[in-house]
Amino acid sequence: MTPVELSRTVLRATRRAVDAGELSVDVAASVEAGSVRVERPRPGGRGDFATNVALQIARAAGRTPRDVAEVLSARLAAEPGIAGVDITGPGFLNITLTDARARAAALVREIHERGRCYGHVHPDTGDVAQLHVPRDLRAAVLADSARRILRSQGVLVRVTCDEQPDPARADAIDALDALDVRIDAYGRPPEPLPTLRPVPAPAPADAVLRLGRDAARWALLHPAPHDHPRVTPEQGGDDHLVQRESNPLFRVRYAYARTRALTRNAAALGFAADPDVDMEADPAAPLADALLTALGDYPATLASAARHRAPDRLARYLVVIADAFLAFQSAPQSAPQEAAFAVLPRGDEKPSAAHRARLALAEAAGTVLAGGLSLLGINAPEFL
Repeated sequence: MTPVELSRTVLRATRRAVDAGELSVDVAASVEAGSVRVERPRPGGRGDFATNVALQIARAAGRTPRDVAEVLSARLAAEPGIAGVDITGPGFLNITLTDARARAAALVREIHERGRCYGHVHPDTGDVAQLHVPRDLRAAVLADSARRILRSQGVLVRVTCDEQPDPARADAIDALDALDVRIDAYGRPPEPLPTLRPVPAPAPADAVLRLGRDAARWALLHPAPHDHPRVTPEQGGDDHLVQRESNPLFRVRYAYARTRALTRNAAALGFAADPDVDMEADPAAPLADALLTALGDYPATLASAARHRAPDRLARYLVVIADAFLAFQSAPQSAPQEAAFAVLPRGDEKPSAAHRARLALAEAAGTVLAGGLSLLGINAPEFL
């Protein structure tokens, strides 16, 4: 059961509790108006997933969150694929699924089926958002990426700016085009709007553009809005261009390029990924746990980045996924019997079901990395 499927299961259990008279009718409207979020428990937590839905709907139910959790836990425990439900704290539901390896296989299949739209919301929700920014390059890039992320969550978005670029500054005008930034309208609103105001880049636009489109966008988006971006050589801006492990952008793009290389090399060996093969009997399965967790949490991270208008959350999470993938594909090099854990066959070894399953997981990681980079407006190169 994937996080999306589990979210639907929680929503279905809530509706059934309303239909049975166990919860008030007002709860149905309350839960429909919001979203049922499931996410990985925090360190020390229980189960495979947790949700705070009982806390969300307690007011509408006219009961304590703990009472609501008791009602929902009984219904969830009876759902196929759920091994047990624990209630913790004021009313959090901690859900344990029946088979970890089956969950892993379902997650990989979902990513292969949805492609770069994994974690996206379809169809559109009907929500509309307006992002307003001052005349500032970093603010414009942040709003442009926030637009892309919000669209992935089914929200229609309009981006507006206080003023057009200074006509006396050709570099400022060229920067918006060079960085592929779209502004829908210019002008100060008649009434104040919530405005995205990140710390401006401490350099003129031409200094930012010297990094190139991809590195420039990363330099402006990866730091939190309240942090100063590094763009000039004196600030360490050239660190975004170096191809070494200390550069997070390089690690993300390198990880994606490695996934594509694995696919090409597998084709040369005469086999392809098979997302329908699970890793239950694969000795490499424990090495994949961190990567599977990172991929499973991606939709929640995307939703959080949209909700907070925070592309930096997505950028930093792509680094988490990249590092988890690189650890997964490099782990065999330190294993006692490395051939038994490798993604691709070694020497005279024939491709097995395990190799096809590992390759499917690697391709899933690449798909998520490429999709996330596209939402930041950054290319994912197949070769580095």
